[in-house]
Amino acid sequence: MSETFTATGRRKTSVARVILTPGEGKITINRRPFEDYFGTVTLQNQVLQPFQAASAMNQWDAAISAKGGGVTGQIGAIQLGIARALLLSDEDLREDLREGNHLTRDSRKKERKKAGQPKARKNFQFSKR
Repeated sequence: MSETFTATGRRKTSVARVILTPGEGKITINRRPFEDYFGTVTLQNQVLQPFQAASAMNQWDAAISAKGGGVTGQIGAIQLGIARALLLSDEDLREDLREGNHLTRDSRKKERKKAGQPKARKNFQFSKR
């Protein structure tokens, strides 16, 4: 059996589990081709960025399970998961992936709404009189 590499990526409230196996570049997200899952070319290119940074296009098949959040969060989680899995496959890729900022977990999340305010930071309009 060929070697597989499994990694997890997170962003906002999204979680992506990535399984890389040697192959010809077939990517499936939630058992759908990634071209169907992310409709625009811009979003598809964002998924491929870690492969491009590592010069590993069309060398790996990726089976990805993405849950939670929205499109942006899921793409960020998938990117981190792919980068971590590539790193497990070859430690020499660390510099290339780090340069593209693919190994850093983006910890920004939505701030909670505060009591006495309409949103997290917005205040109700001040009235002097």
